[in-house]
Amino acid sequence: MKKLATAAIIGALTLPAFAAEFITIGTGGVTGTYYPTGGAICRLVNQYKKESKIRCSVESTGGSVYNINTLKNGELDFGIAQSDVVYQASKGTGKYKGKAVKKLRSVMAIYPELLTLVARKDANINKLIDIKGKRVNLGNPGSGNEATALDLFKYSNIKKSDLALAGALKASEMPDALRDNKIDAYFYMVGHPTANIKDASNSVDVKIVPLEGKNVDKLIKTHPYFAKADVPGGIYKGNDKPIPTFGVKAVLVTTTDVSEKAVYTVVKAILENFDTFKKLHPAYANITKKSLLDGLSAPLHEGAKKYFKEAGLL
Repeated sequence: MKKLATAAIIGALTLPAFAAEFITIGTGGVTGTYYPTGGAICRLVNQYKKESKIRCSVESTGGSVYNINTLKNGELDFGIAQSDVVYQASKGTGKYKGKAVKKLRSVMAIYPELLTLVARKDANINKLIDIKGKRVNLGNPGSGNEATALDLFKYSNIKKSDLALAGALKASEMPDALRDNKIDAYFYMVGHPTANIKDASNSVDVKIVPLEGKNVDKLIKTHPYFAKADVPGGIYKGNDKPIPTFGVKAVLVTTTDVSEKAVYTVVKAILENFDTFKKLHPAYANITKKSLLDGLSAPLHEGAKKYFKEAGLL
């Protein structure tokens, strides 16, 4: 009897530890915007860990496509991904033709990301077509970065074989490769400003190349999850004027496998500390609570829906 009573006491004391739910957010390269965004979300979620029993951690990954595939396999709980990649995965189109991720769910759209072509000034790349015959990094395989660059190529009469080198470096490796003259330019789908392009522009003269024209117009008309926008002027050395391009939204996604409680807690942590969240990265400067629901191309998770309704946003 004594042993049973002792076991019951130990069980009661250790129960909260077993009741804790651990969630992981897949992000991107450490110098991009996804990684600090995941960190910012986890910091806010972990403020509530005593009452919610939910612990949040962040993981640096290969980006959008990697995150969605890993969510599909149940190896991540949340991931950040471009809205175009989310759309394709949810609908079974593009990269996901015939392989729709039916359990994929949106949590919120966070901030705009713009396709940015960063070139060495001495490479003489002044418009997109000038990349023919140049060494250009498209992004690591399985990234939304590479997927969007190749989408643009389709509408611009450019093939990978037109490049002297079609690079597959990770985001964190691109500034050094540009500085060391191993590449002439790189594409980066990112929220601005970003440490990645600041690092590049502080070590070598760079030009942010405009991405505009009939090819971009046609791309946007065919794929409504894209929209025109400008890379702000004056945020990167030597690029003082706004540069036209197009982009998507960075979306926090999950699956139906993840509990309503976990998703509700994440959304609540961000919305109840929204002013604090907005100060955590310059890319969030112009977001609003309402904009968190714009550009969602997978159904909203029930846990997110519940909090957005409570907050009067749905």
